[in-house]
Amino acid sequence: MTGSLSEEQVEHFRTHGFAYPFDAISAEEAAEYVERLDSYDAPLGGEAQKQLKIKAHLAAPWIVDLARNEKILDAVESVIGPDILLFGASMFSKKAHDERFVSWHQDAAYYGLDPQEEVTCWLGLTDADMENGCMRVMPGSHLAADADHDETYDPKNMLGRGQTIRDVEDDKSVYMPVSVGQFSMHHERTWHASSPNPSPRRRVGIAFFYMPTHAKSIIGRRTATLMRGEDRYNNWDPEPLPREDLDPVSMDFLRSSWAQYTDPDVPQAAIIKAD
Repeated sequence: MTGSLSEEQVEHFRTHGFAYPFDAISAEEAAEYVERLDSYDAPLGGEAQKQLKIKAHLAAPWIVDLARNEKILDAVESVIGPDILLFGASMFSKKAHDERFVSWHQDAAYYGLDPQEEVTCWLGLTDADMENGCMRVMPGSHLAADADHDETYDPKNMLGRGQTIRDVEDDKSVYMPVSVGQFSMHHERTWHASSPNPSPRRRVGIAFFYMPTHAKSIIGRRTATLMRGEDRYNNWDPEPLPREDLDPVSMDFLRSSWAQYTDPDVPQAAIIKAD
């Protein structure tokens, strides 16, 4: 397998389901991106991060460019190969003294991919540490059976459906802090979560969802964007990539995708498997 990770790092990812930290962008670049994201609050009528979910890259050309960051793609290539699709992206911003959290969950339960080889790269646009609610993971959980999730729709839960794995004993969990400009990687089946932010510091990050081009959707025909290599499978339709910040056409598609993802009447992969 090609890419930038060492054999030891790849083995750690395959054994434990995660790897970190890796450098991607400078602190100055990250600060500029936070300013851009903040500038969307007014035109979007509130916190941009509440809308920039699942297909956040469709909000602006610079987010697509950031998803194409060579250092990120080199790391992803190490674990899924050179032909890489972007399945989606989500912004996560916790204010200082923020009670919001992300419950224990598996991305795979809701992404509807076959095979389950998606890799999420979480890029810190600020420092993300134990004090301000960085991500936690459960080592080796990606190798276990599918976990049952309850859909709580808790308003303090930053996930679309408040999906929560039942009866988690998190004493064996591992914190995954990253400094500004660094990213972490986790397998779509890896259990992960993040706590509220009791600190006086903001925590901002954006998660990119990458998959190999041979991956298929098990919940209907959907869209993705080629990041690197060649797509010889045609399993995914093209997306309306933004031509400008908050492009009306791409934003309509983003909102539609998020609404469908959160709609309790729309079956997701977890429900289909349960049936």
